[in-house]
Amino acid sequence: MAQFRVYENNNRTTKQRMPYLLDIQSDLLDDLQTTVVIPLCSKSIIARVVMAKLCPILEINGEKFVALASQLAGVERKALGKEIGDFSHYRTEIIAAVDFLISGI
Repeated sequence: MAQFRVYENNNRTTKQRMPYLLDIQSDLLDDLQTTVVIPLCSKSIIARVVMAKLCPILEINGEKFVALASQLAGVERKALGKEIGDFSHYRTEIIAAVDFLISGI
């Protein structure tokens, strides 16, 4: 699995609100059974203005999604659904969001 790939969310409880999961874990840790993901939520269902630095906007098939960095989680790799695509072109925004979450800068 590669860093910054987006997968379908197979969790029945959360997939309606957060249909995609962004894998942010380093490729160097591919041997682990778990990975760290950021859930993606459709921008159309977010009622409030989001902090762009913490929650960057990503586009999937013409639709905007909010990367909810404040809700990052560890999941088993086998729980991830079908790969949707490579989002490494958003690398700068994603790393900045995680850095902001951890350091506040």
